[in-house]
Order: sequence, then structure tokens, then C-alpha cells
Amino acid sequence: MLRPLDDQVSVAALPSRPVRSYARYMALTSPPPEPSTEPVTADPARAVPGSLLTQSWLDLTFLHWAADPADVAPLLPPGTRPDVLVPGGATYVGLVAFRMHRVGWFRLPGVPYLGTFPETNVRLYSVDGHGRRGVVFRSLEAARLIPVATARLGFRLPYVWARMGIERAGDSVTYTSERRWPGPRGARSRISVRIGELVDEPTELEHFLTARWGMHSDFFGRQMYLPNTHPRWPLHRAELVECTEDLVVAAGLPKPVGEPVSVLYSPGVPVRFGWPLRPAGIPTP
Repeated sequence: MLRPLDDQVSVAALPSRPVRSYARYMALTSPPPEPSTEPVTADPARAVPGSLLTQSWLDLTFLHWAADPADVAPLLPPGTRPDVLVPGGATYVGLVAFRMHRVGWFRLPGVPYLGTFPETNVRLYSVDGHGRRGVVFRSLEAARLIPVATARLGFRLPYVWARMGIERAGDSVTYTSERRWPGPRGARSRISVRIGELVDEPTELEHFLTARWGMHSDFFGRQMYLPNTHPRWPLHRAELVECTEDLVVAAGLPKPVGEPVSVLYSPGVPVRFGWPLRPAGIPTP
């Protein structure tokens, strides 16, 4: 039987140990809060240990279309999610064409022939459970077979061999690509831009789309994060003169609708990739 109200023991008079024990139990058993996503930065987000690969990315054109995160999420490696600039907003699909120049291993000099070739990639924007922003490549067309085979076997990256070219005429650049192996054979692109003025103050979106300081991938069923570092991008406005492509659809994405939301050009930067990071952010030995 309940006692009269004024004869009951007040809650304040109860011993505090059970409350403290419960709080400690919850602290030990509750999952840790998800780390916040690192900020968008024009300069490297972190120090990059070691030197796995060096290379230069030259004569780049960046084309981007907005995409629904729900369309992108199934195509990302486990442990990552679509990156968005604004909570609840769009993510992006990038089509990036450029000239790879003198790829080198460790701190050895870059290779002049095998390490220099045109490349065009389809990429998505990702963030992992540690808040690290990166890119996920859905396809990478390259004109040298040996680097393609090395990247596919050694890093499990979706490189494909293609017949490619880059032509510069005054302030215009044209990139062409036709896939050879593996399929779908014949997937192609032709991109032509007219280079405009230097961008003095890139917008936050322009930094978000270009300044990506790592790559997420699925390496034999395990998440891999490969960090990179390079100087700040010199970016130019660009006018899209022509874009005929089916690489985005071949990469498993819906066909882009309408004009790109961003068209940029850069003369390029030197790049260094560090050692892959374990999920906790510790470099592998």
C-alpha cells in the first residue's frame, strides 16, 4: 500500500550512487557520437605522411552536375555516405578531364612516357565515419595500358584503357576519349571548353568540388582512404563549348540533365599521395 504523500521519501533524499552508476553504464554502452564532417578548405585538410605516389595534374576541366544523394549512395564504398555542402541538399557528379604527368613511385623521379597520359574520370563526393571528405571514382579512362593494369590489380581502382587525346588551340581545350578495355567498349566523351578569367575568390561550392584531400575506395572488402596534398588550385572560369559523353551512364549513374552547374579550368598542380590510412586514421606500415 502506498503511504500518504507527506510520509513518502523524496527523490532528492535517495542515494545518488545508482544514478551515477546508470550514467556510467550509459557512457560505456552507448555508441560514440558521429564525428563532425571536416570543413571545406582550399588548402590541405591535414598533414600527409610519407610519399606513395607523386604526379602532376595538368590542363584540367571540371564539369559538375547536381545529383540526388539517394541515387549516389548505393554506389559508394561501405562506411561512406554522399557528401553534401548543405544538410539535406544535393551531392554532385563530376566529369574531370586532364593530363596526367610523370607519375612516380615513392620519392623516385616521375616516369616520362608510361607515367604521362590523358585521363578522364567520373567521380562522386563522399564522407566517411571519421568526417573525412573525399572522392569515389566510378571510372577512370586512361591512355596507357600498363598504368591501367597496375591500378586495377594493385589498388582495385576502376581504370579502363581508352584511345584519348587533348588538343589546345589558343584559349580552347578539347578532350576526346573512346574506351577500349574493359567494357562497355566504345563508351566515349568529347569535351571542349573556352578558358576564361582567373577566379580570384572561389566560392565555397567551387572549393567543395575541387579541393578534395583524399580518395575513398573498397579494397578487398575493406574501406581504404588514400590522402593527398597539393598547392591551392589556380581556377579559371570556363565556357562549355561541347560535351558529348556517355561515361556517366556507363559508370552506373543516371544521365545528367541540363547544363553543368559548374564549369572550371585549371592549368594544374603537383600532387603527392601518402600511405593509405586505416579506418581509425592511422597510416598503414
